[in-house]
Order: sequence, then C-alpha cells, then structure tokens
Amino acid sequence: MQKINYQKLMENEIAHNRQEQKVPALLLHSCCAPCSSYCLETLSEDFAITVFYYNPNIYPEEEYWKRVREQERFIGLLPAKHKISFLEGNYEKERFYETVKGMEKIPEGGERCFACYRLRLSEAIKEAEKGGFDYVTTTLTISPMKNAQKLNEIGEELCRDTKVAWLPSDFKKKNGYKRSTELSKEYGMYRQDYCGCVFSMREREEQKARIEQEILQNNGI
Repeated sequence: MQKINYQKLMENEIAHNRQEQKVPALLLHSCCAPCSSYCLETLSEDFAITVFYYNPNIYPEEEYWKRVREQERFIGLLPAKHKISFLEGNYEKERFYETVKGMEKIPEGGERCFACYRLRLSEAIKEAEKGGFDYVTTTLTISPMKNAQKLNEIGEELCRDTKVAWLPSDFKKKNGYKRSTELSKEYGMYRQDYCGCVFSMREREEQKARIEQEILQNNGI
C-alpha cells in the first residue's frame, strides 16, 4: 500500500483556499492543550477555528477537568490571526468503556485505540455538521504514539455523505511535535505523561516500574 503524505494534502488544501481568498471554519478536535498548541499556531493563520474538546476516555475524572481547564487557558493566551473559540463536549465515561469493551487487554496503539479514535471523531464530525463548519480534523496526528494513517482513514470515512470535509493532517511532520513541546514550555503548560485512558495509564506505570527495576539491577541493588 502506497503511503499517503497527509501533510502535503493539507498544505494543498490550504493553498487552494488562499487562492480563493477564503477563511474556512474549522472544527478542531483536541485531545489536550499541549497537542493543540502547534496545530492552533499554524492553522489559525488560515482558518476560523473552534476547538472541540471531546475526550470521554480520560481517567481519572480530575485529570479530565485539569486538561479541560488547560485547554481553555491556552486558547485565551495564544495570539491568533483569526479568532479561536472553544466548545466542550460531554464527558461520557460510560460510552468510552462500552466502546472498548472486550479490548481492555490490547496494548496501546492497537484496535482499542482505533475504536477510541472512531468514537471521538464521530462526535466531532457530528458537531461540525450541526454547526455548519467547512472542515473538521483532530490534533491526535501530532503524537508520535498515534497512527496518523488510521486517524485520517477513519476521519475520511466518517465524513463521507456529510456536508463537512475532512482536513487531512499529520501534524508531527515538519517538527510539529517538537514545536508543541517548545510551546508547552513557553506557556508553562500542564503536560501529562500518558495518553489519557486508564489502560494507557497502567501501561505507563508498568513501564516506569520496569525502568526503575532495571536501574536498581544495573546498580547492583
């Protein structure tokens, strides 16, 4: 299968809109403020953006509210050519657990994550169509841990037969992820060390425990 350059596709779409002198309305699904940082910095040059925060996978609940507040704070601080608005979805924990039922033991990056992508993107696309947006996309492609091809495939599929267009992306390209870490430091952002769900948190804790054990063993303790 030929690898698709989603970054190039996005650049082509932006170039076309510039030629047409359009400033389209974009609903940007965001997983967290740090991941949104570079995306907003670059996209706000060409789009009127509404950040849609819909992440029912986040665990525990206090972590969810921490991320929501940080997202709103960052939007308020970021200088932008075009206005950036904020829209929070519902925190539907039960819906997430029902979506991934039976996939709890699958390692991060597999089918459980793909089901989670679909859940969040379906809600974003529904919201984008309801709000009359021109485009919809997600910040998730900025993460080196996320499957950009799968995210784009799901987004394109879900946008078929709707009035909203999927904006292809691979935000980690062109040092996007590196820039997001720089912006996180610049704005003093809260930056978590796991994706968000209870399963990724457990994996991260197990990984840290293994590293600590290896360090102890290497030091003969």
